[in-house]
Amino acid sequence: PVQSQYCNRLNMCMSGSATSCEECLLIHPSCAWCAQEDFGRGRTLTSRCDFSQNLQKRGCDSRFIEDPHSSISVLTNMPLSSKGSGSTQYDVIQISPQNISLSLRPGDQTWFGVQVRQVEDYPVDLYYLMDLSLSMKDDLDTIRNLGTKLALEMGKLTSNFRLGFGSFVDKNMSPFSYTAPKYQENPCSGYKLFPNCVPTFGFRHILSLTDKVDRFNEEVQKQMVSRNRDAPEGGFDAILQAAVCKEEIGWRKEAYHLLVFATDDVPHLALDGRLGGLVQPHDGRCHLNDQNEYSASTKMDYPSLALLGEKLAENNIFLIFAVTKRLYVIYKNFTALIPGTTVEILDQDSKNVIQLIITAYNNIRSKVELSVWDHPEDISLSFTATCQDGKPLPGLRKCADLKIGDTVSFNVSVEARGCPPRGTDQRFTIKPVGFKDRLEVLVDYQCDCGCSRTAQTNSSICSSIGTYNCGTCHCEPGYLGARCECQEGEASSMYLSACREAEGKQICSGRGECSCNQCLCYESEFGKIYGSFCECDDFSCARHKGILCSGHGECHCGECKCHAGYIGDNCNCSTETSSCISDDGKMCSGRGNCVCGRCQCTEPGAFGDTCEKCPTCPDACGTKRECIECRLFNSGRLADNQTCQRLCKDEIITVETLRTEDPSAVLCLYKTDHDCVMKFTYSEHASGQSILTALKEPECGGGPDALMVLLAVVGSILLVGVVLLAVWKLVITIHDRREFSRFQNARSRARYEMASNPLYKQPVTTHLVETDFSMYEKSYNGGVH
Repeated sequence: PVQSQYCNRLNMCMSGSATSCEECLLIHPSCAWCAQEDFGRGRTLTSRCDFSQNLQKRGCDSRFIEDPHSSISVLTNMPLSSKGSGSTQYDVIQISPQNISLSLRPGDQTWFGVQVRQVEDYPVDLYYLMDLSLSMKDDLDTIRNLGTKLALEMGKLTSNFRLGFGSFVDKNMSPFSYTAPKYQENPCSGYKLFPNCVPTFGFRHILSLTDKVDRFNEEVQKQMVSRNRDAPEGGFDAILQAAVCKEEIGWRKEAYHLLVFATDDVPHLALDGRLGGLVQPHDGRCHLNDQNEYSASTKMDYPSLALLGEKLAENNIFLIFAVTKRLYVIYKNFTALIPGTTVEILDQDSKNVIQLIITAYNNIRSKVELSVWDHPEDISLSFTATCQDGKPLPGLRKCADLKIGDTVSFNVSVEARGCPPRGTDQRFTIKPVGFKDRLEVLVDYQCDCGCSRTAQTNSSICSSIGTYNCGTCHCEPGYLGARCECQEGEASSMYLSACREAEGKQICSGRGECSCNQCLCYESEFGKIYGSFCECDDFSCARHKGILCSGHGECHCGECKCHAGYIGDNCNCSTETSSCISDDGKMCSGRGNCVCGRCQCTEPGAFGDTCEKCPTCPDACGTKRECIECRLFNSGRLADNQTCQRLCKDEIITVETLRTEDPSAVLCLYKTDHDCVMKFTYSEHASGQSILTALKEPECGGGPDALMVLLAVVGSILLVGVVLLAVWKLVITIHDRREFSRFQNARSRARYEMASNPLYKQPVTTHLVETDFSMYEKSYNGGVH
């Protein structure tokens, strides 16, 4: 598939500058070389470097084709053990295979599998390293019977447990300690709260690892605190000595090595020693004297984090920081720089130290992480982890949330980027962090051609003035030609046509001279010009930010050939996805796509290196709720599988009353198991830190009385009815009164009564008549005169 892909485009094998078999093999893993003597005779342009299938089509016998491929040989592959103690404890196998041999052709990618198992009942060595400065006096009182209790609890996890003890304070020199003569024997002299203590010391090894836990109790009973001057302690001096003094401490090769570092203050780091005039860096060696005290405390500087991590890993030691709550963040940052290190919160008087150690031990045994030692610079390694769910996780070399006895596997992809000097013996080691088991990998490079072993000097094929090697002549200085038949300086017009790529083109593409039927390319300050017609160079390729092929590829005849792990026209796009994996193991937190090694968030409102920040996402409150539950109340899904500290790194602020004035904060609510309501806000600080502000306790209200609710509802209905009836009655009354008033007014304004009605006629009419004589009255009755 690789060959067909490039056959349809540029044939980089033929367009390259390969003049020998070895140069051909370095162009691309799909390139092959034809060592057949008569291959291509009579043709104008003959390239012995081509795809294998093309060489065969052009008449090269398969016997003469040099086309090596990468291969893997398993040298030792003993089966994984199922138990760590008992009669087989010295033969416990936790990684498989144990030895392999790789034969790598540069640019050709191959892979092998690795299996790792956390076996049951594995021996444990625990060395308790305690800060004995004055502030730890109450802690010393607490652990006086620690040995018996710890052995009892650890006995539930392993049948083979050993315990040791050491202590530290700080360098006995100014400005770290009190150096006046009156303080030499008793640094607490004049200190009213605690007037007596032992002289200051750097590190003191007290009890070598032993299964007799009573000895631990006895030695602890004898200890007394001391006093130093400044707040930081010399703990890192003590950790390094406990790690490298293997024989004195008594570390067993076939055991887990746990180093518990108990302190209530910050440590001095490298370069702090210069305050006291110590300019010599730490040499990383053991310096215990006959009294088992650190003898170089006032001679060398404090060790650096890098040196500390190197020595802990070299001696397979898991370091457990047992520190007070106020120091948790500081030591948590140290764990990111020192592999195989965990941090737990220690109570002020160390009363929780046993549970702390058990928790840390279970946390250590719940994960497997591979590390690479003596990694050759010219070899590229990439890992794919397959954990308990069976899903491959590209770019990851660790598995978490494991149970003791679980087996996980890793796919390791290997590619050589170049060839080391001949005769170089390359090897590297893959080992799980903290394990004694390891996989040794021996590397052999396929950089030489088999035909080179039969090279002939002063061969007659090369006019006796050249070396015949893999089908071509390598002429002596001053001679040219396929068979060294020409001398430099000879020129003729008959040769010029062979120096043109096509009719009408410039001789040697205008970038060289034609000599003895072949082009001699000019030198260029920009790079190398090559090709049969000087048509190619290694500097006319695409650039990114001014860098040729982005610095992640080689320029071959105008096209970038990317190194392993990079793609694109200018090789600026990384195929590595490990930087896109969020803490929960998802690619870009499930809110985006990994493009060129960086997350491009597709969910509106999502941001961050792995799209892990998104206050406005629908699932934001649900995700942060799990952290609130496990961090504040030790409940919820994350509390069971011990992933709370790994997944929930946000700062959580607890308050009595939750304020919601901040427009950038998202208010989240959820109902608890007890029908209470938990409220918190989620916001992103300008510094990039996620902040959760939560109530100290959920809000809970008393449940309603059913009878009171019923009576209230019925009473409300009756009250509304009575009010409506009263309103109706009032409206009717007002209306009736208005109508009656109108009637009365109309009656009073009438202009006549019943008697003056013009329509009424009385039965008798009287007329008065006046005459000359008299006035008489005529009466009409019924109209009769």
